[in-house]
Amino acid sequence: MKREDWIIEAENLCYTYEGNEEKALNGVDLKIRRGRKIAFLGGNGSGKSTFFLCLNGIRKPDQGRILIDGEPVKYTRKGLLEVRRKVGIVFQEPDDQLFSASVYQEISFGILNLGADEKTAEREVNRVIEELGITPFRDRPAHALSGGQKKLVAIADILVMHPEVMILDEPTAALDPKHTRIVQKIIDRLTERGITVLMATHDMDYAYSWADEIVLMHEGKVLRSGTPAEVCSDTEALEKTNLEMPSVLRLYHIMTEKGILPAGDRPPENMKELERRLSE
Repeated sequence: MKREDWIIEAENLCYTYEGNEEKALNGVDLKIRRGRKIAFLGGNGSGKSTFFLCLNGIRKPDQGRILIDGEPVKYTRKGLLEVRRKVGIVFQEPDDQLFSASVYQEISFGILNLGADEKTAEREVNRVIEELGITPFRDRPAHALSGGQKKLVAIADILVMHPEVMILDEPTAALDPKHTRIVQKIIDRLTERGITVLMATHDMDYAYSWADEIVLMHEGKVLRSGTPAEVCSDTEALEKTNLEMPSVLRLYHIMTEKGILPAGDRPPENMKELERRLSE
């Protein structure tokens, strides 16, 4: 594979939080291909969020290096602005990200900080506000919004800057079913545009059906990576990380063992595909 196919390369990343003895990242090596959908799985404290913060330049690794588009990250003001122009991150808790007086000011902050003029910023902010359906509260204080509305504004914060990579840390955590569906549809639109999407989630079923690749993290390391079927069929790795096999994959294995479906076929990607095979 050509070097330019990798949009992110992490080499031997290590990071330890101040006051802690254990490493949050302990030699992470990972390459991410452009335009892919990558789900990151693992328990709390496995290193997912710390890895994301390093990719965006919020945390600087104690050891190792990160390359974006083949260029090592530089921890100067100019270098970090370039990283954040390409790599956007949406935190699990929107309140950790939102701070401006109004929704409009909140969304415009990032693109203005990257050097856009007022006219360009206004055009881009209006575009993303309309796209995400948050026009009705564009002038409201961000802190007065519901949890689901805050999540949409946090996503708009990043989309307005046209990132090449979008990082989503538990994007549907604590959301009601309505806003969960809205956020998932937005994520689908991102991938249709060719944006590389990295998502941390505890939802095994969603990760299995959504992702092109799954990265399983444990104790600050990459325990396993590969296709959803490969990673989610590794019962030893799942047990080590206290994760369960996705429902559709578990049912598929039961049916092949009982001879209901032929063994050796490619595992179904979702329940609809499994239902279709059963009806054939």
